[in-house]
Amino acid sequence: MTAALHGSIRTLRGAVVAAALALAAGPGLAQAPGKLDKVSFGTNWVAEAEHGGFFQALADGTYARYGLDVTIVPGGPNVNNRILLASGKIDFFMSANSLQSFDAVANKVPVVAVAAIFQKDPQVLLAHPEAKVTTLEDLKPLTLFVSKEGMTTYFQWLVSEYGFKAAGVKPYTFNPQPFLADRRSAMQGYITSEPFAVEKQAGIKPTVILLADYGFNSYSTLIETRRDFADNKPDLVQRFVDASAIGWYTYLYGDNKPGNAMIKKLNPEMTDDLLAYSVAKMKEYGIVDSGDAEKDGIGAMNDARWASFFDKMVRAGVVRGDLDFRQAYSLRFANKGVGLDRRPQH
Repeated sequence: MTAALHGSIRTLRGAVVAAALALAAGPGLAQAPGKLDKVSFGTNWVAEAEHGGFFQALADGTYARYGLDVTIVPGGPNVNNRILLASGKIDFFMSANSLQSFDAVANKVPVVAVAAIFQKDPQVLLAHPEAKVTTLEDLKPLTLFVSKEGMTTYFQWLVSEYGFKAAGVKPYTFNPQPFLADRRSAMQGYITSEPFAVEKQAGIKPTVILLADYGFNSYSTLIETRRDFADNKPDLVQRFVDASAIGWYTYLYGDNKPGNAMIKKLNPEMTDDLLAYSVAKMKEYGIVDSGDAEKDGIGAMNDARWASFFDKMVRAGVVRGDLDFRQAYSLRFANKGVGLDRRPQH
């Protein structure tokens, strides 16, 4: 999902650069490589702020301090790192959301989510200020631009939970122009990117409705690994989860210049102002550090949250009710409170 949703402001050039530099990004920063465990981690899109904590942990030596020699392999429009995970070519993968985890169970793919970096899915709907939208319900009379993938996932939840109608939907092709031309319309996007793009292109500040704040409680940006890898190398998995959490605390609240420098090297489309915007929105909306993460640490997950989202997706007809969804995740490695001392004190 993430690759598609980010398409409006990403280019193939960034993906090509990312692929070319992927192998150079990791091992060079590790200290004493012979003493470190080699680990490969695939993202699901080209390098960007939404992956920032992972790049930060690599760039500032956090992974190395946890005994890991990490190579980050960026994704992109022509890269499928999830298949590489399942086939054993990489060790960890950054999954987009809980629905992908359910899909893995349904298709008997032996992977498991071990941490959820985003407590809130960044999916939003953008509206023109003139439409005077203040709540999710206010979007109903508008024309909605929704992608094909969105129609089979979050829009089904909008139908089942809020009574939205497909008749008011037009295809979203990751081009904001139809939205910009119709002031009685709304467009899908991510809180961290599309509002920025609209502001830059059209000079308007769109109204933003974050679906997570209305009950779309999928986890997002999950760390996945193969089930046998988690069983056979639990200490390594724990270190990767813990170091990634530290990386995210530093990226959000500390000096994130090392992480951003690596992101910009891999993907020149990422400008300083977009990176700063994305970080600010992740903090403002509690995308990473909110809810259970406030007490259990970044990456937190729990059974009740997984069950709640599963039940909603069953009601929406997105997943089958007989799916053994608890096979999608493991709580063995999360909820350790690692890095909580790095949170700002309010």
